[in-house]
Amino acid sequence: MHLSNPRFSKRTWLSGLLIGTALGGFAVPAHAQTSQQDPLAEFNTEAEATQTDTDLAAGAVIRSVQVEGSQRIEPDTVRSYIELAPGATYTREDLDEALRDLFETELFRDVEIRDNQGDIVIVVQENPVINRILLEGNRRLDDEDIRTEIRLAPRQIFTRSRARADVTRIIELYRRRGRFAASIEPQMVELDQNRVDIVFEISEGPRSRVQQINVIGNEVFSDSDLRSEMATKQSRFFRFFSSSDTFDPDRLAFDQQRLRQFYLTEGYADFRVISAVAELTPDRRDFIITYVVEEGERYRFGDLELDSDLRDFRSEQFSSFIPMQTGDWYNAQQIEDTIDSLNETAGLLGYAFAEARPEFNINRDDRTMDVRFRIEETPRVYIERIDINGNTLTRDKVVRREFRLQEGDAFNSFLVRRSQARIQSLGFFQENFEIQQSPGSAPDRIVLTANVEENATGELQLSAGFSSLERFILNFSVRQRNFMGKGQELRAGVNWSSFSNSIELGFTEPYLFDRNIAVGVDLFRRDFDSFNFIGNDRNTTFQQVSTGFQIRAGVPLTEFWTLALRYGLSQEDVTLDENTFFINDECSPLLAGRFLCDAIGNRIISSIGYSLVYNNLDNNIRPSRGRRVILSQDFAGVFGDVRYLRTRIDADQFFNLGSGFIFGLSAEAGYIYSFENRPGEGIDDVRLTDRFFLGEPQIRGFDIRGVGPRVQRFFYNVGDGADGFSNDLITDPRSVQDDAIGGRAYYLARAELEIPLGSGARELGFRPSIFIDAGAVFGVTDPVLQTFPCLDADGNEVGRTPCSDGATPGRINVQARDIDGNLLYIFTDPVTNEQTSTTDPVTNGVVNPPLLATSQPPFLERFVGDSPSPRVTVGVGVSWNSPFGPFRIDLAYALLQEEGDEDKIFSFNIGTQF
Repeated sequence: MHLSNPRFSKRTWLSGLLIGTALGGFAVPAHAQTSQQDPLAEFNTEAEATQTDTDLAAGAVIRSVQVEGSQRIEPDTVRSYIELAPGATYTREDLDEALRDLFETELFRDVEIRDNQGDIVIVVQENPVINRILLEGNRRLDDEDIRTEIRLAPRQIFTRSRARADVTRIIELYRRRGRFAASIEPQMVELDQNRVDIVFEISEGPRSRVQQINVIGNEVFSDSDLRSEMATKQSRFFRFFSSSDTFDPDRLAFDQQRLRQFYLTEGYADFRVISAVAELTPDRRDFIITYVVEEGERYRFGDLELDSDLRDFRSEQFSSFIPMQTGDWYNAQQIEDTIDSLNETAGLLGYAFAEARPEFNINRDDRTMDVRFRIEETPRVYIERIDINGNTLTRDKVVRREFRLQEGDAFNSFLVRRSQARIQSLGFFQENFEIQQSPGSAPDRIVLTANVEENATGELQLSAGFSSLERFILNFSVRQRNFMGKGQELRAGVNWSSFSNSIELGFTEPYLFDRNIAVGVDLFRRDFDSFNFIGNDRNTTFQQVSTGFQIRAGVPLTEFWTLALRYGLSQEDVTLDENTFFINDECSPLLAGRFLCDAIGNRIISSIGYSLVYNNLDNNIRPSRGRRVILSQDFAGVFGDVRYLRTRIDADQFFNLGSGFIFGLSAEAGYIYSFENRPGEGIDDVRLTDRFFLGEPQIRGFDIRGVGPRVQRFFYNVGDGADGFSNDLITDPRSVQDDAIGGRAYYLARAELEIPLGSGARELGFRPSIFIDAGAVFGVTDPVLQTFPCLDADGNEVGRTPCSDGATPGRINVQARDIDGNLLYIFTDPVTNEQTSTTDPVTNGVVNPPLLATSQPPFLERFVGDSPSPRVTVGVGVSWNSPFGPFRIDLAYALLQEEGDEDKIFSFNIGTQF
């Protein structure tokens, strides 16, 4: 007698794996779909014993049971899987059962049972050992992401059920990424010694998107109104940055809740979603979603009551917490807001576990909804314990000192939220940090737990970049914001660019001697090259070198108010290139302008200042709600060479509009008052380097220092005469020399809306926004402008520029001197005709030879831009936390500007913030 399972010969078993496991079916919740036959059905073990000899006589006795073909598995182990044993009687059914038992172990690729009149021979072929697992065709998912889902592993015995389960897991992984068309075909490559390589051939398919969303049964609101309330969106070309149009079964259920919530806020208390069906399109690539809804009747509020059993929470005192009135349209969102408000108020009074519960009574006859808010009696709660978990580097006291409550204090929900915001603002821990509340050892005790996840707080950066502000940039910085886990900040940085170099060292101790007093010190050396523009060419004007230090201290006045004090001492040296702007060792207004000549010098600046800060932001790093106001004043003149009072105010307000939209308003202004009386016509009492400047990046849409007072030089066309020029100015912007000279006062306002993107874009760090900026800088003494002589046709001077009709501007000659200040004369050799300079007024018998002079072609200077009128720009921008550092790009258009302002549509910045 010869028993085997013909479905599991070696060839059919291999073909079953090689044919392909098309488990990439499109099973999704609540959609019609034709059933598919499992391509791995041939792997199903249904043992069938066939009898080739005569039927077994009832009660035949087994004489022996032998095992052949086993390599890794001991024969006794094989015999242990079956009920056949020497001396026992058996039938054909017993042999069939033994065959099935052996296949169910999934240890064998083929089994035969031979019966030689009681001598039972079991011939087995063991399943192969896996040599390695290979993935092919996956581009959207990394190998590591897929391997975490695979249970098969090298050096394990291959089994059919595990292969089928792994295919199912990989398919599910792709479905979670929105790829419902993905399919997997497992392949097997045979090796020697009964080993195999398993290859999962992956066809990822396109991302399954939502092609259309239909709503049936809606009469009050249109399809577009309802679609706008859903998280799932229809696939459109402009949603390339968003994943909201990707089909997600979980989002399908969420959208049903969104629809119900929308109708409940509009008064339709009986609204329900009858069905939600997602169907594949005929090409099996995208989905069509259909909702069937029943709107029901619209209700108004009926009787509204508040019933409180709390001792300090009387109903008549807090009835104002119910914002709706009888007769208003029913709104479920107002119910939730009222519950939150009542619970928060109870929490402020120390009732941590108090909970307002609404009780509803529907009057279907007059379509009204009676609501009764019930607050049952509960004990006042006290803080039993504050636990801090997860901080491996940060010391407990760094977290604990940010708590606004202490153990033993009465519970206060406002102070819990404030503690949460302060810990979050440290920047040491994970985003969305929350303080958990749990019952204590008694009904009137509560435990607060801060489960923190520490972020890296050390930064070591060596970077290079390019910026429209600084051109090429090199930066090296070391910063530790949580030095030794004490919350201290230690930093050092070196920056180099085409127009500025600096080295800075700083240290901040936020809690001096464990008291709430912050102190810090900064040391710096900054070299800055100012510049002007002639067309698009940026030219260095003056060099400013500052070396000094600043000492800082801050102390909180209240929970939200802080006073910061500082003292700074620095030496400032302002110079001009003598080869470019000097004549006879003196700064020449002809070459540099009077305002630049006035700025040069070496002086000591000693200043003392303070800042009064109000801050209730929910997060200082990425705020989404709250306000910050800063009033600062700095007085220079404790000693030193400069005396002024600089005043600034800065205010920010953030609003969380929901769904990821964050709206921010910012305003700032400043004024500097000089206590000096600097003599000279056209000389402002506030030095050039102490004034305010405005432009990119403060007000987008304008060039660097592109707003405010400036001196422009327009050059004249060359005329026909030797010294005369035409009266026509060269007005080509590329030929105009433009110098911003700043102002005493400025103001700036911004409004910006951050727009949320899909999860994919958020993971990449993209944050787009739209904005409007407005501002101005103004208030400087009109500078003395350079003029040139006007010449008539005979070369006689008839006035100063600008010239009237018929006259042309001429050159100005400046006498040259040597380094000792002596006049230089020109001597012409009568033989060689060569010219040399000399200080001798009598040269080779020539008395008073011609003086040596330099000649300056004429130009016209204009003073423009000194106006408080607002400059207004609108635009769009996007921030990106790129691998190269923070990146910001803006497109802005100037709606309002004044004469002389330099606008700029496109700007970007990378690698300059750390």
